[in-house]
Amino acid sequence: MNIRKYSHVIWDWNGTLLDDVAWCIKCINIMLARRGISTLQSLANYHNAFCFPIIRYYENVGFNFNSEAFEDVAKEYIALYHGGKSGNCGLHPNAEATLRLIHQSGATQIILSASETDNLLSQISEFNIAHYFDEMLGLSDIYAKSKVDIGLDYMARKGVDNALLIGDTQHDYEVAQALGADCVLVSSGHQSKDALLSCGVPVLDDISYVSKYISGELS
Repeated sequence: MNIRKYSHVIWDWNGTLLDDVAWCIKCINIMLARRGISTLQSLANYHNAFCFPIIRYYENVGFNFNSEAFEDVAKEYIALYHGGKSGNCGLHPNAEATLRLIHQSGATQIILSASETDNLLSQISEFNIAHYFDEMLGLSDIYAKSKVDIGLDYMARKGVDNALLIGDTQHDYEVAQALGADCVLVSSGHQSKDALLSCGVPVLDDISYVSKYISGELS
């Protein structure tokens, strides 16, 4: 497969490779119900609320950080989310096939995630896909603020100057801009297609189109 000019393909994890949106909605709704706050009734409700930094997302769905600490809410969410393990979410259909095709092309693949590193590595290990990646990069804490710095460090260490970043949020586009990477977004994750189209980069309906895009079959 011809991968155009890209020597490196940088993958977001949650929502892009991992199909965890339904599980995320379930976890946040448990927390909202505990507080007597209206729960999210649809995927559209979730898409409208979700954003980075994550603290703004929590505020959008109704958490009040004048009455409780963001750090406590984040810990509660992570405990719920990771308590279920992979039985509650799997890889997107065709995710592994896409990783395999890109790997066979000779391009270097990495994961760049706003998840805490140990949680990220534990989750990836459940799917037997680690061998497709040069590195799997997460954050040092659970608060999901930004992955720009670890991305820049990787780019500098490896001398990367022709990368493609694949994600599912506007934040992934912002990260790509900061890294000087091209960007493609998939609309099967944590933000709606309309929100992603506002970034002005190609938006694919699902991960199955990624290999066709980077080989030049899709414009």
